[in-house]
Amino acid sequence: MKNLYVPQPAVILDITEENFNTKTFTLKFRDPKVQEAFTFEPGQFVQVSLPYIGEAPISLSSSPTEKESFKLCIRRVGNVTNAIHRLQVGDLLWIRGPYGRGFPFDEVKGKNVLAIAGGIGLAPLRSVVNRLLHHKNEFGEIYVLYGDRNPSLLLFKEDREIWARELNLRVICEAADETWKGPIGVVTKLLEDPDIPVENTVAMVCGPPIMYKFVCRKLLELGFKEEDIYLSFERRMKCGVGKCRHCNIGSKFVCLHGPVFTLKEARELHESGVF
Repeated sequence: MKNLYVPQPAVILDITEENFNTKTFTLKFRDPKVQEAFTFEPGQFVQVSLPYIGEAPISLSSSPTEKESFKLCIRRVGNVTNAIHRLQVGDLLWIRGPYGRGFPFDEVKGKNVLAIAGGIGLAPLRSVVNRLLHHKNEFGEIYVLYGDRNPSLLLFKEDREIWARELNLRVICEAADETWKGPIGVVTKLLEDPDIPVENTVAMVCGPPIMYKFVCRKLLELGFKEEDIYLSFERRMKCGVGKCRHCNIGSKFVCLHGPVFTLKEARELHESGVF
């Protein structure tokens, strides 16, 4: 019987510095059979560990259409992620998963998709957007609204250049510098764009908790239904399989029933961050 708690070694193939405290790691399982069998849904996460240091839950940031490797965008915030940031190409990370429920895909084919990201919340939504781009003819209009505190923090430069050509990309920063020519403000300001469709549209949202309150309020004002707004929640997860109860919200566990919930589900769980 397979042990759910045993991680698999993955080799670091490439490291991209996104900003001063965030890197994207491209990895491949050392065992070719494990890599071949590895599949996931955008919005799911893996548990990433280093021996004698610890383990941390990290969202997958690559598209499941990329079969030869996978990507993790990791911000340096604690002991585990600080240690990961010191690694080099060729070093090993230990991975188990994927876990959780991701963003919908087959259920929303034929609809417009509005991806709304704040800060590091773009990491799991990168997985969503690149998968949508791969299946672009199966969906309606695809919009990406992305905001961060300042231009130096913006993630995924090469991806954003592609999205600007192939999709409807809007980027905003709360503070500008001499290089910034775009709009200034918070991401909800981008929802004032009259071109953004509401009818036959689903919204997929990921960012800091405070953002959810104002984004959800604006989406409801625009006419979105609660069941058409999907939110990714972050809780401190340990086991990833619903045993340790660290990620409990009401009657649900984020690692099992989420991390993606509809706004309707979140309200039923009395998740205060969306009110």
